[in-house]
Amino acid sequence: MIPAIFVFVYLAVVLYIGVFAFRKARGKEEAEDYFLASRSLGPVVFLLSLFGTNMTAFAILGSSGHAFSNGIVTFGLMATSSGLVIPLTLFLIGTRVWALGKKFGFMTPVQMFRDRWECGHIGTVITVVQAALLVPYIIIGVMGGGTTLNVISGGLVPFWFGGAVVALVVMSYVFFGGMRGTAWVNTFQTVLFLIFGAIAVVVIGSAMGGFAGAIGAMQNAPALAPLLTRERVSPYYFFSYTFIPLSAIAFPHIAIFCLTARKMSQFKKTVIFYPLCIMAIWLPCVFLGVVANRVTDVPEIRQKIEARRTLATQGKSLAPEQRDELREEAAGDDVLLILLKRFAPLWLAGILGAGIMAAVMASDSQILALSTMFAEDIFAYYGGRRRYGERAQVQTGRVFVIILTLFAYLVALRAPETIFELAIQYAFSGFAALSPLLVAALFWRGSTKWGALASTVWTALAVIAVAIFQARFPAPAPGGNVVAATLGGWEAITRTPGGTAIFGFMPVVPMVIVSALLMILVSLATKKPHEATLRRYFARARGDVRAADELAQAA
Repeated sequence: MIPAIFVFVYLAVVLYIGVFAFRKARGKEEAEDYFLASRSLGPVVFLLSLFGTNMTAFAILGSSGHAFSNGIVTFGLMATSSGLVIPLTLFLIGTRVWALGKKFGFMTPVQMFRDRWECGHIGTVITVVQAALLVPYIIIGVMGGGTTLNVISGGLVPFWFGGAVVALVVMSYVFFGGMRGTAWVNTFQTVLFLIFGAIAVVVIGSAMGGFAGAIGAMQNAPALAPLLTRERVSPYYFFSYTFIPLSAIAFPHIAIFCLTARKMSQFKKTVIFYPLCIMAIWLPCVFLGVVANRVTDVPEIRQKIEARRTLATQGKSLAPEQRDELREEAAGDDVLLILLKRFAPLWLAGILGAGIMAAVMASDSQILALSTMFAEDIFAYYGGRRRYGERAQVQTGRVFVIILTLFAYLVALRAPETIFELAIQYAFSGFAALSPLLVAALFWRGSTKWGALASTVWTALAVIAVAIFQARFPAPAPGGNVVAATLGGWEAITRTPGGTAIFGFMPVVPMVIVSALLMILVSLATKKPHEATLRRYFARARGDVRAADELAQAA
């Protein structure tokens, strides 16, 4: 229980930070202060909290687990593309979202969509779809917290209790501290997992013979050498992952975080340092996940490797239920924690466990974002604020935090997928397909609310179709893809061990392409917003110098 005690102490510190933020904001009870910290975050807090909110259990436990099963290619799949695409979208889209929010008082992306496209209920549809797609991300945080406490305590803290503790702590400081508490906690957590990630790779890597020694030993082992190549991932899948980072700026919690900066100049440092932070997190996690395959003297890891081998050799002859059980045994979401137990002293394992917990608890921003969306896009838009006042709006947002956290916890107890699969197939893919909404709203005069509705409905239907398809066709054994539909001799739809393939690509590729095409085609065929509205957003294109100067002054 010693490592678990360290984690519990850390959770107490995090809770205090959230309560302290609440005490600082006491008496304000203003929506902009609770949901956006009065748009006053400084450069350091803005950078670290923005990065921290994007580095959840997916980046720590999910990446090491995926690397354990698929090899070092995991870094190329997500870290490389994210290090390029996310800073670019923050620079091109995030800065304009900040400037428009500063000028017009927007607190959510949907508020901007409603004003830009002169739409009402269509904005509600977008809100509902965004909320549904964000829930899997929140579930990931609860799963990661339960897994962390369960493993580092040697099973003494059950998964359900660990998940409940994490959910309760996150709910408490989001409930009290709002955006200010969430940003301060995320800043503290980001510093922790950046430092402890470096410590973990040094301690565990040294115990395993160092980087060169560990990789050299794997190269000389025929069974492990393929993990140092890209052969476990097809070129089509590898290309598909370049679409995943498009989801970052489309995530409501990232777009809302962009509105909290005090000055636009803060984005410059964020764009520069964001790729470095990604490298600092993903390199240690992927490296440790890969080399964990060498630690066969640990029963838990040996059991995972044997389950993976059985799937590869006998999986085709097994019943779907048996394959699912083997997949759960082979899942590597907890290998990083197992390595801590094996190679780190108890006190160090506890400290490093707290660092990992810092990352997996980043679901706080998603919970706050959904609370903000409900309070602003639903409660306030449909007259709640006008009837009951701003204080009631804030309290309604807090109640929604409780309801949402409880729901995510109950679903997490029954979630069958690994953290990596849950994020990629639903949360990331769905929001990547919604990214054309932001691009069209900010950069294309000709876009319309009907184009936005078409893209949103398509995204929702595509995610639902993937979920139904994967429920109907159980995941096959490795190497035993199930072809569900063909077209002109091509394998159109295929059920793979890791998900679904559309003409060899991950679903995110056709989802993004079709979403963009629908936005273009439907917008071309439907009525545009009024010219006065367009001048407010595209002043330079219309030669409206004064409106352009106002936007620049707001920036």
